[in-house]
Amino acid sequence: MPVVILKMKKGWSTEQKRRIVREFTNTLVKTLGIEPELVNIMIDEHELENIGKAGKLRSDK
Repeated sequence: MPVVILKMKKGWSTEQKRRIVREFTNTLVKTLGIEPELVNIMIDEHELENIGKAGKLRSDK
């Protein structure tokens, strides 16, 4: 049972998330030769103030 945890900033549309889930699932099904029902995708969204990069908060850009 593959579990993919995708951490990303908030703000993407529900349709974009649907496409991500569909594409990740299709890739795992093709690569691993498994049934789609075995694939779990968890989207973990964060505000930019909770993401740091290069020593700075992403919200400070």
